[in-house]
Amino acid sequence: MAADRIVLDTSGYSHLRRAHEGVIALISAAHLVYLPVTVLGELEGGFRAGSRYAANEQLLAEFIEEAFVEVLPTTRGVAARYGEVFAALRAAGTPIPMNDIWIAAHTLEAGAHLVTFDRDFERVAGLPLTLLSATAPAGRSSGP
Repeated sequence: MAADRIVLDTSGYSHLRRAHEGVIALISAAHLVYLPVTVLGELEGGFRAGSRYAANEQLLAEFIEEAFVEVLPTTRGVAARYGEVFAALRAAGTPIPMNDIWIAAHTLEAGAHLVTFDRDFERVAGLPLTLLSATAPAGRSSGP
């Protein structure tokens, strides 16, 4: 599903760097691509644990400088969304990793559509998302 505003999670950005056709198509169709600050932290951790830190940092910096890319900061509104999602997942007995809750909260607060390869996000009620497969370029969409 093409969306006007999309959020890339860490897996989405990583697959973009691998030239995944599905990610490229969704980015091409969007007017805005958001990267939550939580995703930047996860990427930094991965870059520092790898052997291509400088090259990865340069590619990320160039991507962030694109006119259609915006970094989403953690705001009070995002924190409130985090609390809502956390409580709902806990009540349902379906927890997901904390960073994924932050990414979902950013997506909901921005009124955007999440592009991910991570099935954990399917547990977040009302989260508009496209779940892509690493082996196939097309994915499944859910949400409004």
